[in-house]
Amino acid sequence: MKFTVNGKALTVQTDPQRPLLDVLREDLHLNGAKFGCGEGRCGACSVLVDGRRIFSCSTQVKDVEGKEVLTIEGLAIGEELHPVQQAFIEEGAFQCGYCTTGMIMNAVALLKKTPKPSSQEIREGMNGNLCRCCHYQKILKAVQRAATPGAEVRS
Repeated sequence: MKFTVNGKALTVQTDPQRPLLDVLREDLHLNGAKFGCGEGRCGACSVLVDGRRIFSCSTQVKDVEGKEVLTIEGLAIGEELHPVQQAFIEEGAFQCGYCTTGMIMNAVALLKKTPKPSSQEIREGMNGNLCRCCHYQKILKAVQRAATPGAEVRS
């Protein structure tokens, strides 16, 4: 299987029906995406494929062949955090941290599609990502902060 992960072209020898999450974590040692439900319902495994959020636990690796995969590990540029990562820190938008990478990846995709979303658009756009600690208000504030003027969101 040939695809790009965080800007690097890769070839992975594996069963094409294997979940992308398993390949990322076990073969590529990219552990940011988490296994939550295994059914694409909680969002802990969220990554971007060609700029769109997908659930890597329920996406077969064959489905990303020839595509660009972006994980949380590929967001920062050197020591400079992505604006969404920075906003999550500034707003304290995580408690246990388990959902955080999936939330951030979904927020990046949302802000790329809708740079200045309303609160309702953020709520709808973040639907599909669950926070076990129920920090939804802080997550909403973090996404709003990342969408403020001057906070250019890149992917």
